[in-house]
Amino acid sequence: MSEEGAPNLQKLRGFRYQKKPQLSSHEDSSQLVSPPEVPVESGDIVVRKRIIPPQNDSDSELETQGTPRPVVITTNSTLNNRYNNAKSSKNPSILEKEKQMKFLLEIFPNLEAMKIHDCLSKHSFNTDAAAAELSKIYNKPPPQSGFQEYNQWRQDYEKRQAESKQSQITMNVLNEQKQTFKRQSSNDEPQIRKKKVKRRRTSFDSDDSAGSAGYKDKRVFDSDEDSDVEISDELTGDKKRVLEFFQSATVNELQLMNTCSKKKAESIVDARPFTGWIDLVQKLQTNKNMSPDLLNAAQQVLMTRNNIKHLMKKCTSLAQQLERAVAAGAGVKEQPHSLSSSLKLTSYQMVGLNWLVVLYSQGVNGILADEMGLGKTVQIISFLAHLKEIGAAAHPHLVIVPSSTLDNWKNEFARWCPELRVFMYYGTTEERRQFRVDLVKGMLADFDVILTTYTMVGNSPEERKMFRVTRIHYVIFDEAHMLKNMNTQRYENLIRINAKHRILLTGTPLQNNLLELMSLLIFVMPKIFAEKADDIKSLFQKNSKKQQDQDDSIPVFEREQIEQAKRIMKPFVLRRLKCDVLQDLPRKTDHVIHVPLATVQKEHYEQLVASYKNINEDGENSYSGMSIMSDLRKLSNHPLLLRYHYDMDKMKEIAKLLAVDPGYKDTVEQYIVDDLTWMSDFEIHTLCKEFKCLDQFTLPDSLILDSGKFIQFDKMLPELKAKGHRVLIFSQYVIMLNIVEVYLKIRGFKFMRLDGSTAVSIRQDLINEFTEDSSYFIFLLSTRAGGLGINLTSADTVIIHDIDFNPYNDKQAEDRCHRMGQSRPVTVYRFVSQGTIEEGMLEMNREKLKLEREITTDETDNPDTKSVVRLLSSALGIDSSKANTLVSPKKKP
Repeated sequence: MSEEGAPNLQKLRGFRYQKKPQLSSHEDSSQLVSPPEVPVESGDIVVRKRIIPPQNDSDSELETQGTPRPVVITTNSTLNNRYNNAKSSKNPSILEKEKQMKFLLEIFPNLEAMKIHDCLSKHSFNTDAAAAELSKIYNKPPPQSGFQEYNQWRQDYEKRQAESKQSQITMNVLNEQKQTFKRQSSNDEPQIRKKKVKRRRTSFDSDDSAGSAGYKDKRVFDSDEDSDVEISDELTGDKKRVLEFFQSATVNELQLMNTCSKKKAESIVDARPFTGWIDLVQKLQTNKNMSPDLLNAAQQVLMTRNNIKHLMKKCTSLAQQLERAVAAGAGVKEQPHSLSSSLKLTSYQMVGLNWLVVLYSQGVNGILADEMGLGKTVQIISFLAHLKEIGAAAHPHLVIVPSSTLDNWKNEFARWCPELRVFMYYGTTEERRQFRVDLVKGMLADFDVILTTYTMVGNSPEERKMFRVTRIHYVIFDEAHMLKNMNTQRYENLIRINAKHRILLTGTPLQNNLLELMSLLIFVMPKIFAEKADDIKSLFQKNSKKQQDQDDSIPVFEREQIEQAKRIMKPFVLRRLKCDVLQDLPRKTDHVIHVPLATVQKEHYEQLVASYKNINEDGENSYSGMSIMSDLRKLSNHPLLLRYHYDMDKMKEIAKLLAVDPGYKDTVEQYIVDDLTWMSDFEIHTLCKEFKCLDQFTLPDSLILDSGKFIQFDKMLPELKAKGHRVLIFSQYVIMLNIVEVYLKIRGFKFMRLDGSTAVSIRQDLINEFTEDSSYFIFLLSTRAGGLGINLTSADTVIIHDIDFNPYNDKQAEDRCHRMGQSRPVTVYRFVSQGTIEEGMLEMNREKLKLEREITTDETDNPDTKSVVRLLSSALGIDSSKANTLVSPKKKP
């Protein structure tokens, strides 16, 4: 420090701050004493006086009356200008010192900061002198321009700092704007775990929004803001992408925007080209069919696409990881030792077991989609046995199956791995309540597997809650193709089961429908996909329900994503076909039998078609499109499914007799007549057989046999029986099975029957009895109840009496006997009534089975509106507009 500044420092040392007095609202202001002034030279210290009114905390008006006496407090001022000048020239501020340090560190980057600081202090923070000394000591040439170079550097540095500060302010403003615009939020990356394997697992469980990083959260168009701010053609990233979208998107792609109808999309196409942003906004504002709000809707579509692309990349990376694990030979070499020694897994079943083990080692869930009859049940039992042997399961497993396969699963567990302790959660309401009490008391510790049905899991709020809170290691979903619709309540209930891992089993191949693929992906890997479920629905739901007739009409983005989704699903799905792995499996032959209607049946059908053709186009009728289609299907199968024989006179006579019969529920004739009018001929016939007073009204056997398909039965069944074949007959309708049952009794064929009303507890007993007793020639089954997980390899012939809207339901049914264990060739016959609505259904089913199509209609159990319109147009010979009126009648004003 120079001597010139010493007097000022001495004066500064003599400068003292006196303690200020404590002011109290209850003290008289006269008692307050000003602090004594410090005796300093008048030229050095300026004394200022500030008047402060006394504080008063009272709320009383009396205490605040009068003018308060001012209190004078003397305060010390800052140093004089001469001292400040000396400080600024000889003692730079801290910020200035930091700048000098940074300047010299850039010149001498290899020197320690403390050495540079000591040199600056030695030269009173004169950068010119410090730089000269440092360059002399360390043999580095000094700056050529000396101190002027530092001044220039400081100006540049301050400019950079100002720009950085302004950038930070701008960023803060943008962050505030983000809060006002809804966007998909991102989750933080999970904390990195210490163990490498765990770190690899969790890296794919987290969900982040990196895929949307390229899209700003500020809307591209704000009607309130843009009304005051002049719109320009200057394009930001989002605006540029939105403009390109409006320029090039197809009509189908434009309809992906919220509130964008086909009419609006066509108007956008007609308004092209758009010369710039101003032109686009003006055309949207001036066209009555469009709105500028579509700009934000387009931005949302683009951001949703970007999110899904990011998910696809994440899944691709995970798929590559699985492939590397498989290539490295991960898995097991032999079947678990706890399996029954007398039973051996086949080679392809060992492959399936290894695949499950690899998935488990990588922390990934999967879908075992082997074709029906290849032993998916056995592979799962083997996998659970393996987990028990290695001690991997800290909690029990849960196996959820259809009711019809419950006993089969129980038997397979006992047969293949008796060491697995299985608890069957099934029974009456009271029994299940007691089960829940026992489970709470710790009964789960005694079991390895809980076996239950889909109905039991979601039967009551108590059961849904139990499976949400009970910790499960693996949950296995048998017949998981029922989970393809993410909009169902069943889907929501099952996805909330508290399980660490999930395996889906399905023998039905994955449909060529991106929304269904994504539904399964979300279910299998909820941690990755759950946050983006809304994006997936909004982007693909519209197109998944449209039947595309030309590939050009399918958006390019959707075509690309379909192919990519299939590639992504491949590592998570294992599917083998019987023709590939069972070389010795007998062949299966399919035949479609076009059955002519019986004479009277044909007359009734033509009359029914003619009556429906004459329905008014304005929809003022008592028939809906679905009821028309249902009547046509019923008459195609059997005339007794409608009412032709029992006219009003006969029904009145029947009602009169029933009214006085003590065994009948009603005594008012008119009420009985009203009930009878809603019944079919066969239902009234069944009623007449129940009451002796109505024996005279029962139908003769000739009417039971008067059906085109029963006439075909007469041609086929005797020959099949003579050749030693055993037959499975499937029908969708329980009432149709009732009529077939009467037919079989008339013809004297020995048969068994299983449908949805058959008690679950005896279903497996019926199957075992049919298998062991070859005297049974026919097994009657409903397509739904008898088509899931049942093994009937003792039969070799399948007759589909009436085809299903979903061809995969029929395929499930026919594979009950064409599966592993079958030793004879299998023949499948599909009955289709000639010249009826069933021919249209058959053609539609063939289209649904064409896997080469890019997108098909939803493979749901019920037909969609377009399918019904198409069928009615063909069956009734009317145009599609009239058929559409029948299906969706106009609402009356």
